Amino acid sequence: MRDKAAPAARPGGGAVPATVLDAYRKSEAALAKSTPLCGLRWQLLAAIGQVESAQARGGAVDAGGTTYSPIIGPQLNGRGFATIRDTDSGAYDGDSSYDHAVGPMQFIPSTWAMWGADGNGDGSADPHNVYDAALAAGHYLCAGGRDLSEPYDFDRAVLSYNRSREYLRIVTSWFAYFTDGHREVPDKKGRTGPRAEPDSPSTRRKEPDSPRPRTGASPSPRPTPAPTPSTPKPTPSPTRDRPSSGPTSAAPAVTLPGTVVELPDDGVLPGAEPGAGPLTSNG
Repeated sequence: MRDKAAPAARPGGGAVPATVLDAYRKSEAALAKSTPLCGLRWQLLAAIGQVESAQARGGAVDAGGTTYSPIIGPQLNGRGFATIRDTDSGAYDGDSSYDHAVGPMQFIPSTWAMWGADGNGDGSADPHNVYDAALAAGHYLCAGGRDLSEPYDFDRAVLSYNRSREYLRIVTSWFAYFTDGHREVPDKKGRTGPRAEPDSPSTRRKEPDSPRPRTGASPSPRPTPAPTPSTPKPTPSPTRDRPSSGPTSAAPAVTLPGTVVELPDDGVLPGAEPGAGPLTSNG
């Protein structure tokens, strides 16, 4: 079980905005029905959402779960990141030259074309909506018959999101943090300003093993995703879901390309591998 392998988490857990938490829980419930053997836990979505967008910029979403302003990753032009030419005519990222990862779960447009989902039942699939993005991420992580209670599958799943061992360590640490406990906090109200550069670094996401086309409403346009090799993915293991009172302690930060990602403290994050570089891909 992943619980045995993960680093010990600090009591108190992490804070998750109400609407974002609801989206994660709804995705967990939907996958429990559609793919029960996967064992997706909402805490894994929270861990990825923490690293990718700091929980949609602290819950800066409207009542339907759509971000007040788009969360757009860096341009994937080969300078520090992968090179991915435009696949969506700028529909999601506003750039008709190169792709960017988009939304609270930082999907590449071509990946969204295959995995996009309608998580809030409004008839459309929008990567900038946390319900849609969380459900799509759940399907993506469960692809290929993974059982996320098995450490090997857990690792394969996370690495499919971002082929980086450093990324895997950080997500696993946040997973341990959230499974130890969590606090629901209010959403951030009001707009956060115009289209902005990302809260997390973004590069090309690798397609998972045995990709499964999504069902339901599809966004327009639907670019054809370029096939990319799949990487093994990790598996979360169940832990107690225990709300906690009291604030979490301040977490140290690590500088990644174009952003700052907070990490759980008190030894939750394993030591970096010798010679490990910055995260170079995600979303």
